Amino acid sequence: MQHNDDFKDIDIAFTSAGAGTSKEFAETITKYGAVMIDNSSAFRMDDDVPLVVPECNAEDALNRPRGIIANPNCTTIMMVVVLQPLENISHIKRIHVSSYQSASGAGAAAMAELQQQYKEMVEEGEVKTIKKFPHQLAYNVIPQIDVFQPNGYTKEEMKMYNETRKIMHTDAKCSAMCVRVSSLRSHSESVWIETEKPISVEEAQKAIAAAPGCTLVDDPANLVYPMPLETAGKDDVFVGRVRKDLSDENGLTFWLSGDQIRKGAALNAVQIGEYLIKVGNVK
Repeated sequence: MQHNDDFKDIDIAFTSAGAGTSKEFAETITKYGAVMIDNSSAFRMDDDVPLVVPECNAEDALNRPRGIIANPNCTTIMMVVVLQPLENISHIKRIHVSSYQSASGAGAAAMAELQQQYKEMVEEGEVKTIKKFPHQLAYNVIPQIDVFQPNGYTKEEMKMYNETRKIMHTDAKCSAMCVRVSSLRSHSESVWIETEKPISVEEAQKAIAAAPGCTLVDDPANLVYPMPLETAGKDDVFVGRVRKDLSDENGLTFWLSGDQIRKGAALNAVQIGEYLIKVGNVK
């Protein structure tokens, strides 16, 4: 790719080539008015770049001084889609979340490595291939996604803290523990929230079921709840195990699962583009 006029007649450019490439080519892509919808981490926390999940803050996409709209981190996207209908009932003050992130979050090579590890275990009795993850993932969980920061949290965990506040325009604080698990596709999350006023389980279920981008799958009596095997390849974020937090009268807890390549990345970017076209906000 060269710094030329290739984007002169482009209305919307979807970019997903890594933060370094996005930063290098942003000016080239946007100089003739193309809207750059970027899937990297390059611009997410820049004050003059909107960070958008259409179900939460679509209008933010209309104010883009640099012609760039950032696509958030996958785990953040899936969580805020479910938080928004609850925020509409009562302000969320505090969020605790543990993520269970599949191998696909680290790319196709990581998925292949997980499959190779299981093959090696069966055929050779031990894992020999460990490249994409800091430890063996097969028959294991790894409590680290991305690099550790001085405060003891990883970059992935800090993304959930910072991006949630920016997307939802909230003062809520989000404490996250992000874990790599040996599922192949789709991420899941256990989420605890504290709201200003109590929200009943029935209110929460009704709001989630009616919210765009959400599907309620919540019938524990019949062992029905979302799982990665069933959410892979689907667009919505699936929610179950909605219940009161026993430690907090203003607390709720729930489980979600969704395809982080769909809603967590590609679909969200396309929805941003669709919104801009719908409101006539492209050149």
